[in-house]
Amino acid sequence: MRLRVAAGAPAALKVLAAAGAAAAPVRLVWSGPVERPLAPLSPPWVPSLELDSGTILFSPNAICQFFFLARGEEPTDLTNQWLEWEATELQPAASAALYTQLVHGKKGLEAVEALGKLLAHIEQNLSRRGTAYLAGDTKSVADVVVWGTLFPVLQDETSLPTELQALRTWFQSMTLSEACRKAADSVLMPRALLEFKSYLQKQPPPSLAMQRATSNEPEPSLQEEEGSERALTEEEITAAADAWACGAAGLPKPWQPQKPVLPVEGMRNVLITSALPYVNNVPHLGNIIGCVLSADTFARYCRLRNWNTLYVCGTDEYGTATETKAVEEGLTPQEICNKYNAIHADIYHWFDISFDYFGRTTTPYQTTIAQDIFQRLLARGFLLQDTVEQLRCEDCQRFLADRFVEGTCPFCSYEEARGDQCDKCGKLINAVELKNPQCKLCKGVPVVKPTQHLFLDLPKLEERLEPWLEQSWASGDWTANARYITRSWIRDGLKPRCITRDLKWGTPVPLDGFRDKVFYVWFDAPIGYLSITANYTDQWERWWKNPQQVELYNFMAKDNVPFHSVIFPCSLLGAEDNYTLVNHLIATEYLNYEDGKFSKSRGVGVFGDMAKDTGIPADIWRFYLLYVRPEGQDSAFSWSDLMLKNNSELLNNLGNFINRAGMFVCKFFGGAVPNMVLTLDDKRLLARVTLELRQYHQLLEKVRIRDALRCILSISRHGNQYIQVNEPWKRIKGDEKDRQRASTVTGVAVNMASMLAVLLQPYMPGVSLAIQEQLCIPPDCFVLSHNFTCTLPPGHRVGTVSPLFQKLENDQVEALRKRFGGGQAKQTPPASEPPPAPATVMAPGDPQLIQELTEEVAKQGNHVRQLKANKAEKAQVDMEVAKLLELKKQLALAEGKSPEVPVPKGKRKK
Repeated sequence: MRLRVAAGAPAALKVLAAAGAAAAPVRLVWSGPVERPLAPLSPPWVPSLELDSGTILFSPNAICQFFFLARGEEPTDLTNQWLEWEATELQPAASAALYTQLVHGKKGLEAVEALGKLLAHIEQNLSRRGTAYLAGDTKSVADVVVWGTLFPVLQDETSLPTELQALRTWFQSMTLSEACRKAADSVLMPRALLEFKSYLQKQPPPSLAMQRATSNEPEPSLQEEEGSERALTEEEITAAADAWACGAAGLPKPWQPQKPVLPVEGMRNVLITSALPYVNNVPHLGNIIGCVLSADTFARYCRLRNWNTLYVCGTDEYGTATETKAVEEGLTPQEICNKYNAIHADIYHWFDISFDYFGRTTTPYQTTIAQDIFQRLLARGFLLQDTVEQLRCEDCQRFLADRFVEGTCPFCSYEEARGDQCDKCGKLINAVELKNPQCKLCKGVPVVKPTQHLFLDLPKLEERLEPWLEQSWASGDWTANARYITRSWIRDGLKPRCITRDLKWGTPVPLDGFRDKVFYVWFDAPIGYLSITANYTDQWERWWKNPQQVELYNFMAKDNVPFHSVIFPCSLLGAEDNYTLVNHLIATEYLNYEDGKFSKSRGVGVFGDMAKDTGIPADIWRFYLLYVRPEGQDSAFSWSDLMLKNNSELLNNLGNFINRAGMFVCKFFGGAVPNMVLTLDDKRLLARVTLELRQYHQLLEKVRIRDALRCILSISRHGNQYIQVNEPWKRIKGDEKDRQRASTVTGVAVNMASMLAVLLQPYMPGVSLAIQEQLCIPPDCFVLSHNFTCTLPPGHRVGTVSPLFQKLENDQVEALRKRFGGGQAKQTPPASEPPPAPATVMAPGDPQLIQELTEEVAKQGNHVRQLKANKAEKAQVDMEVAKLLELKKQLALAEGKSPEVPVPKGKRKK
């Protein structure tokens, strides 16, 4: 292999370091800045690798990956995510920073300003995982690539922020490694850097696309720790006061679409789907947050923005999974579908999911539309026939569909892999590739026999798919994992995909020679979006054959991405019927349960039909699932964390503020909103709340649902601090000036509560309605604006104000943890206990609460110190430290202080 690099070129750094780290046998060729590169399309200064076969690699990251692969190191999903992040987020910012250093002569922290959020992202991941390297405890290609991009900018130690301790440790460790040190010494020589600087001076400044307000990054930045308390400008304060003065007249008028909801000329028409849940099982909390709840939150937000919105979903009812379940339960497939469709509908109704229509795929429309798309693909030459080796069970006298077979995965050796996909490594497989296959029906050993099937010619459709993907990625919002998974499919090369199966339960194939077969579920199921809409309205084509007027959002977990980003779009592109294709593909990672996975068979985890038997209201479940929504990486449901978030964020923060604001109106002003005379401090608060409100919009427009929830909690936190500082319960007893101040603070606070009711509606619709009823908020004010306005003017009368949330007790939570930790599969769940009596909402300054929390903090602090003294496992210490920090936050809230926990100087803020 011949590796050509240019001295002084930053891209050469990672390549040389990777070659050294992987001990790659390369012949190094140094080239000058004006020499013609090996690859004709390769820009100057970019390294090239000429393989012995004559193939040339000229992507630095691809070269680095090649070296590690040649050494036998397969990249993990986490490694690939880091490489994707480095290429799309870090490289543009690092290029801009390097340009300011070399061309503009900026030094230190000023030069790396563009890297701030990205450095915080690395710091956050290293600290949270507690590993020495980015993807684990050993160095990977991700470490070399990220280091190579950062080193030219950060080699001056003064450029690296001191508070990013985990990042500094990692960076210094990489820099001191032999491979990286040798690469730096040979590439970044002074004379070569001068030549590179001369080259840069002739180029335009790099544009930094990432400087937009928000983006779908792999990991949200440390939003709560950076910039939320920046100084306000006079213009912002004045604008906020002016908007406030406009009152309800400054709000857009709420718009109600006619039924059925159809696209409207001149409006933003938003079509939302959530992945169709399999009808044959009960969804657990991870299924609910991954699809329907995330989509519901966004749909509610869209409606509050007066966007013309249709949200459809339904049960996926055809295929092997249904036949398997029918055999297990001794029912017909249709009976299974009827039973579980009703269970799904009941669960989603309890979770307050606001479908415009929840349907199913076993309908005549499904057959008509699926067969029409099939016929159009056939007529245009996008289908192939081929003989397939398939497993046949001679005892059952049938070819076995994928889900009727289990065996050992040929990739990771997982012993319970299905015949279509391995649940452990996630790779798609053919059933005949399984080792030790077994028929799920009779437990016999199947044999391989030939059978004829039809295939979607994906290689032929690829030339249509790729331009569409580039356009959709450029104009839409796809989550980082959706882009990565799709790119990996394209990179590996598309292959013909079988679309038929030897089953009875499915959409029949309308072609002679194949009429005894049905369509494979992953050709058929996404068409369910269309057929479900057709069952909602006979004008369904106005949504699904109208890409000029309709924006399509698909919500799903990451395992469904390739079917929505490659296979289904190829089917619609090949049909050539002006179908609406996805503009925004929103995929979550996985939600785990405590320290493991949900398992219905083992009775581990909370499933949708069990949640209502816990005595915890649906809105609390919604809040917590959205609070821990797995955006960017897997997250976990935790009973302890649920209790802490309920008692701190909901009870002591949000509920406390809204209850106090309403109670002050009732207690001090006879139930009528008092007159307000705004001071400069009040106007500053209006401006601060407006900033949070606009951040809420920016995040939700990018479908950053979890992060937007923090904006709501931040607003209520500002409200609690505002009340605590001004003490209206004391001022109301003072002179006229004090009484006027109490009047103003109460009026502003209750208007903040009114706005919070609207912001909460996508997340906690029941709580939002309760606030609306308690404060008698006019329906015309239930619409989202970008400005904080006075919607409850002086004289507006509120209703009866009562606590919104109940305290979760430790005994109650421990009982639920035990119940859902593996016991409910073996016993009938006990009758649901009545919910606990509403806890008194304790205001900041409550001496009883402060005393209790002070004692708990001291007790937990002693416990942590004891664990450290005994040199306990790091994971155990970290868990107990997290509990201590949460208790300190609660104590700060109770004392009316900022919830941020003070940290010693020089230490990183957690």
